[in-house]
Amino acid sequence: MELASLKLVETSDGVRFEVRAKPRAYKSRLMGVVDGELQVALTVAPVDGKANKALMHLLAGALGVGKRDISLLRGATGRLKLVEVRGLSAEVLRERLAQDKAQRT
Repeated sequence: MELASLKLVETSDGVRFEVRAKPRAYKSRLMGVVDGELQVALTVAPVDGKANKALMHLLAGALGVGKRDISLLRGATGRLKLVEVRGLSAEVLRERLAQDKAQRT
């Protein structure tokens, strides 16, 4: 996963970045970064917000934060989403994504 190309925007609360969700995948996982967006595969279908819940759960686990620290700011009904993670800097977020990648390989 090429984390250096992930476009992160630091705010007073934390970090924002775009996620491209790919529902109905074989396995839920962080796939990589394409065009500055974090690509995420999710096993669930995008019905009744289940994919969004699965995305928050996956990101919380990968980043070592609570689900309450992750907000979906835009894209609740689309594949392209804007996510904010409170309490982390851009540097720490990249480090945790790198650690998650290392653990999964």
